[in-house]
Amino acid sequence: MLDHAEGLPLDLPPAAEAALTEAGRLWHEEAAAEAKVKEALALAPEALATRIGAYKFYFYRHRLDEALPHARSCVAFALAALGLGEDWREVRPGDAAFVGSAVTLAPLPKLLMQTLIATGYVLARLGRVEEAEAHLSKVLDLDPGDRLGAGRMLAVVRRGGVEDEEP
Repeated sequence: MLDHAEGLPLDLPPAAEAALTEAGRLWHEEAAAEAKVKEALALAPEALATRIGAYKFYFYRHRLDEALPHARSCVAFALAALGLGEDWREVRPGDAAFVGSAVTLAPLPKLLMQTLIATGYVLARLGRVEEAEAHLSKVLDLDPGDRLGAGRMLAVVRRGGVEDEEP
């Protein structure tokens, strides 16, 4: 979901951090790992790091229906942290610092765009194409230079999941 987390509020209570660490150690024991993810969520339900951890657990397990609410909670976190209300559809390019390169983009605007992309990707994989297109199109609205690659993903979604062949 995130390609770079520097500058984001990812600190967790020690017990929640330990639970996520243990979930990673137990990766090959799915039920035990999931129990640790759920423990972390119970200990720090509003923490960004917990939601990202839960999203990644379910996403990489190909349990996309269960990953989706965590992706959405990360979008909500970014909107709240930026003071942009609750509806990502209402965000406009001038509402935050959606400028800079993919490397220099401020952490919270980048978080919002990356989590919208992640949500769009999951929605596309679930066959919810219109919703996926809306999420990815919003990122292109905020990032017309397509620094984060939402345009390429949107094109793939519009082609029905088929990659464009290189010349």
